[in-house]
Amino acid sequence: MKPTTTSAFDLPDRLSAKADPLLIANDEQHFAAIAESLEQAIAELSDRLDAERRAPGGIGREAMDRDIEIHRLTGRLRALRRFGLDLCLGHIVGADDSEPAYIGRLGLTDSAGRRLLLDWRSPAAEPFFAATHANPMGLASRRRYRWTRGRISDYWDEVFTADGRERHAALDDQSAFIASLGSNRSERMRDVLATIQADQDAIIRAGSRGALVVDGGPGTGKTVVALHRSAYLLYSDPRLGHRRGGVLFVGPHQPYLAYVADVLPSLGEEGVQTCTLRDLVAEGAGAAIETDPDVARLKSSVNMVKAIETAVRFYEEPPAKGMTVTTHWSDIWLGAGDWAVAFEAAEPGTPHNEAREQVWEELLTILVDAHDGDASAQDSAVSPGLLRKSLRQNRELLTAFNRAWPLLEAADLVGDLWSVPAYLRMCAPWLGPDDVSKLQRENAQAWTVSDLPLLDAARQRLP
Repeated sequence: MKPTTTSAFDLPDRLSAKADPLLIANDEQHFAAIAESLEQAIAELSDRLDAERRAPGGIGREAMDRDIEIHRLTGRLRALRRFGLDLCLGHIVGADDSEPAYIGRLGLTDSAGRRLLLDWRSPAAEPFFAATHANPMGLASRRRYRWTRGRISDYWDEVFTADGRERHAALDDQSAFIASLGSNRSERMRDVLATIQADQDAIIRAGSRGALVVDGGPGTGKTVVALHRSAYLLYSDPRLGHRRGGVLFVGPHQPYLAYVADVLPSLGEEGVQTCTLRDLVAEGAGAAIETDPDVARLKSSVNMVKAIETAVRFYEEPPAKGMTVTTHWSDIWLGAGDWAVAFEAAEPGTPHNEAREQVWEELLTILVDAHDGDASAQDSAVSPGLLRKSLRQNRELLTAFNRAWPLLEAADLVGDLWSVPAYLRMCAPWLGPDDVSKLQRENAQAWTVSDLPLLDAARQRLP
């Protein structure tokens, strides 16, 4: 990109008054500096990227760090090439009559370290979005640009101080009206003139702890706010970025995600992962639409999700009969009550498969204690550690435990509901015979979209 030799402004004739050099000369000078800095930055990044690609790949952590740096440089270079001067969104001027601070989609400095663009996500840029006439946040004025094919086709100035009209500003209608009111405007008027944009910015910059629900009707800007918030969090949240984490943007369908993927780079961020709800489940890509509306209705019931819990609990019932465990030192009786005590060792909320280890360890402890208390043992002097090791390898005990608390797969669990009528009736007793029959299918794991929430619920319960 060559430093700009033509005006950054391309205002139509009807806006000729805005082309007054008193209004735009400072902007023109600043845009020239931005253009020069962009050219230098692109050249430097290109050289660094070439050097990284030519450097030896290394092994292990060294190779991973090199790949991460190449990815970072590539993303930055792509962002700078994607835009020109239209990186700049506008500028703000403080009430202390300071120099304008220009706000950009990305931060940018010149070779001397002078800040040419503030990243829109930085705290210093917040007044550009959040200042209102009720709360100017220390601003005297704010200018916003409209870019068309890389040049400014219009701009608007807002003033927030009583002397706003004395500055060189092309006032928007609201600011001109407010300036004319002077000191006579009421607190009620201040409240009325607060803008929705400030409300959106408050959502974008809200804290990231816990859930944030944004409610609104169609066309109220929910998606725009969500996209800006994604970019803002990656920039500002210490738990994200810098190889520590990321943002997952979940959308309803692929066309929506295509829009998201196109918009996010314009916010200076390419590190957001996107997916649809069906992508969250491994079977989602190949899942077909449920052809029977009655089956789809039954599977979409909240009760059916509850049936998954019952289906898992079926495999967490202790055996009703005891067994004798034979060791080299003694025969140990493992009663139904012992099984029940062991099964209670699973901590509440622990996923089924993870809880197996807790139950198994408790079962071994019960057997070791039973041996130590058995006066008839041939050699009660065996160490608890050696006995425990022997029990871990006891094939009969392992078989009984695997049958009592088996490892489960989500696909098998849900598939059994659609292929074993008695199992489905037990897990979903509210279903009538016709409903149970409708839900059965020849290929239990021929997944449909209606199965995906149930598979997801099963995976949450099993890990």
